[in-house]
Amino acid sequence: MDTPLSTIAVVGLGTMGTGIAEVLARAGREVVGIDISEAAARRAVASLAASTARSVSRERITEEERRDILARFRTFSDLQAAADADLVIEVVPESYEAKQQVVRALDGILRPDAIIATGTNALSVTRLAADSARPERVLGMHFFNPAPAMRLVEVVSSVLTAPQAVTAVTDLAHALGKEPVEVGDRPGFVADGLLFGYLNQAAAMYESRYASREDIDAAMRLGCGLPMGPLALLDLIGVDTARTVLEAMYAESRDRLHAPAPILKQLAEAGLTGRKAGRGFYTYAAPDSAEVVPDALTPAPEGTGGAVPREVRSVGVAGSGTMASGIAEVFAKAGYDVVLAARSPEKAETAKARIAKSLARSVDKGRLTAEARDDTLARITPAGSLDSFADVDLAVEAVAEDLEVKRQLFATLDKVCKPGAVLATTTSSLPVVACARATSRPQDVIGMHFFNPAPAMKLVEVVRTVLTADDVHATVRAVTAKIRKHPVDCGDRAGFIVNALLFPYLNNAVKMVQDHYATLDAVDAAMKLGGGYPMGPFELLDVVGLDVSLAIQRVLHDEFREPGLAPAPLLEHLVAAGCLGRKTGRGFREYARR
Repeated sequence: MDTPLSTIAVVGLGTMGTGIAEVLARAGREVVGIDISEAAARRAVASLAASTARSVSRERITEEERRDILARFRTFSDLQAAADADLVIEVVPESYEAKQQVVRALDGILRPDAIIATGTNALSVTRLAADSARPERVLGMHFFNPAPAMRLVEVVSSVLTAPQAVTAVTDLAHALGKEPVEVGDRPGFVADGLLFGYLNQAAAMYESRYASREDIDAAMRLGCGLPMGPLALLDLIGVDTARTVLEAMYAESRDRLHAPAPILKQLAEAGLTGRKAGRGFYTYAAPDSAEVVPDALTPAPEGTGGAVPREVRSVGVAGSGTMASGIAEVFAKAGYDVVLAARSPEKAETAKARIAKSLARSVDKGRLTAEARDDTLARITPAGSLDSFADVDLAVEAVAEDLEVKRQLFATLDKVCKPGAVLATTTSSLPVVACARATSRPQDVIGMHFFNPAPAMKLVEVVRTVLTADDVHATVRAVTAKIRKHPVDCGDRAGFIVNALLFPYLNNAVKMVQDHYATLDAVDAAMKLGGGYPMGPFELLDVVGLDVSLAIQRVLHDEFREPGLAPAPLLEHLVAAGCLGRKTGRGFREYARR
């Protein structure tokens, strides 16, 4: 099979089919676009014309090159037009019946050496291939939306696929300027296999009223650097499409984390399928509009009604590590007088010196003036004892993630801090209420989970327990806004928002590699190129620390008791071997020793 794949038919000229046709035509391929709807064909031609016109105006191509691209794209309404194609890419609606009909019809039309590629992201390529008279020439070629911009292409082979067909399609993807990842046939493949489990858990979190849609989306954008929040992304993908993908994943895995959240069924059956319908998790200005408009669920503006915040003029930060130093820097920059308390005066001075270095870097980069640096440092008073917290209005602990250590510290704060002081823990996974119960004033205790590095990360998860007073909650939200962070509200349960959604995704990535379905590099590439993630899951695991990741995953499993949340054995084995990531020089990958 040494077909050059110079003439390619695209069956289905919706958004994805139109995008794929554009990629092919721009790369010099003759493209036969086929759709039973003449209106869809006209829209595809108009889309290519508009896109290439923009390229000319931006001087990326010449007018002559534009004419050549447009001439290479021809549209038809009959599958017979694919007779001379070397490759057919079908992107008809995501249903076995529709795709089987196309594949079977093509058997009687195509040359014996032609390849059929399905664009499915959820259905079994093997099942579609088995319905063909040429199963060895049927595979998956999964582009990501928008196809012209997204670099990832998953090339999916079944047990029936000829290696030559895989090679030909992989070579084509390279020629198109894409990054192909070769994977086997299972629902969701790599990128969607990891993405949709995460989206499903976000939908379930919202359905349980644990957090608002706005807070869930803001948490994942600001806490993880994702381009979109999960609920906004579900609206973009289509709630009905997400439900179809998850049904396919659950049918194979029987993992309850893949069983579609009931709200997906409710929205889909009500026709509230997302942007394309004008309403899904959010409400949009019109069908196919990206503009979100207020609706009955839109939160009231900050500061309208509710409890009156307590006055906060001074802040105590307990701890001497990176997180404590970062939090103290943030408060001091915002104008608060800060007491930075460590276990000894020397440790406190070392922590302040770390802040000085951080501020100096900001000055060097032009982000801060020398005067502002000096003013910030002057507001920070290092201390070797928590007794120095006697007059602070807000005490924030940032010590080791050990519940007994934190309980002892809160018992001390209870004795030292004045009445009415707010006591906050920065824990990322431990129960806030356990810290509160170590005091005689649990109503004054709240979670204030900063993200690392604190000076750079904009998110703070505000975690109230069943005992937290309304004015304490209002105080922390007001303070968070003053230090120029974005507060999101959540209840006191394991993982809060970010870790509860992030770490099961990371754990599933480990399982994918553990099962030899894909390589580390393939998974990382898939999530960066196909999902727009700033880091692949294995890059992130090595940065966070495998021991930290395992501890959080165990907390999630212990609290929710879901079998699918059990830590991947490979993660446990690496931690047992002392391979903890970058900090030890070896985790999932090896690193040069510093």
